[in-house]
Amino acid sequence: MPTDKMKPMSKIHLPPVDEDEPLIDTTEAMQLRSKRTDRLQRRQQKKSKKAAAIPQPTSFLDLPAEIFVEILCYLHPSDVFKLSRSGRTLHRLVSHHANFIAQNIIDWRYPILMKCFPKPVPLGQVDPELHPALLAGKRQDMLNIHKKPYQHIKSPNQHEICTCLTCILAWNNLCLVVDLAHWQPNLSQRKPISMIPRGQSPQWNIDLVNSNAEIVRNAIKSQLWYARILEQHLATTTKTIWRTHKHDTLKGDGPVFQLTAEDISTETDAFMGRDGPESFEFPYHRDNYYALGSYLPNRRFEKSTGVWHYYPLDQHSRDLEWVAKHSARSTELSRSMITAVPPNPPVLDSTASQSPCPSLEQSHAVAQGTPSAWYRHFDCG
Repeated sequence: MPTDKMKPMSKIHLPPVDEDEPLIDTTEAMQLRSKRTDRLQRRQQKKSKKAAAIPQPTSFLDLPAEIFVEILCYLHPSDVFKLSRSGRTLHRLVSHHANFIAQNIIDWRYPILMKCFPKPVPLGQVDPELHPALLAGKRQDMLNIHKKPYQHIKSPNQHEICTCLTCILAWNNLCLVVDLAHWQPNLSQRKPISMIPRGQSPQWNIDLVNSNAEIVRNAIKSQLWYARILEQHLATTTKTIWRTHKHDTLKGDGPVFQLTAEDISTETDAFMGRDGPESFEFPYHRDNYYALGSYLPNRRFEKSTGVWHYYPLDQHSRDLEWVAKHSARSTELSRSMITAVPPNPPVLDSTASQSPCPSLEQSHAVAQGTPSAWYRHFDCG
């Protein structure tokens, strides 16, 4: 039974509340327990195990082939050669993608040099119907002016490459580039180049010329060798321009093509697109190397527009068309000369006249229905 007087309740003393103190959520997270969540967790665990089982790339060869080839496209052709010789696996990989790698390097580093120094076309890629016209002895004699006189260039084999004028000049230019690169140490150190007396052919020159020709043959077959020649000629051109400007006493106009150290560091031929000298004369002798500032043939500069114009890409096809037309015209002329001769040509009576020449009537009778090519034999001298 309650008493009249109840004991008072004790007061609860709470700590003072700091209104500036941030609130902290101490609520525990609820554990998700569902079949769907369990399935997702198991799948994630399987993926993690598979990813851990895949070996991570630890060397250059572990990269995918596409990435590996893309990296090689940023190297120099000489570096690609060195890399291919470091192992059989790399050699097979580089050989399989050599043309693709080389073409990307050329398009990036040497687009101007590629236009100045086109490759000759192998004879096997020419229409077989044109082979007799290209290999004719009379035509080969006409090309002697571009083949025989040079001591520093090997004559091309007409059974290996096309002997149209475009291909002959392309062969000579590539052989010249390789030979010019060989003598760069002499030119840089201002040492004389070995001269060969007229009519002599020492063994060292025969070996050097054959070696240069072999490099050009490899360039015709492989795009990577071709890119290597362009790389070497870019280095030759920059060294020659810089050396010529260094020893120039006037130095008023600056280096050729306004070449700078920054242009050299880019290791591309972009500076060759500026205004500069044209290369019309072919260095027919090694003695011309001393005064050769830059050799970039097959183009001319138009000052009104400030643009370089290059030989058309289809010049080889045009030359083959000319060879075909010239051969057909010569064949038709030969046939007409044979078929136009009368079966019984008139016999001149030596006793009828004291003159060794036929009379006017006899010549008129012979000339009727007879082409002029036939009665040219009646030359009075």
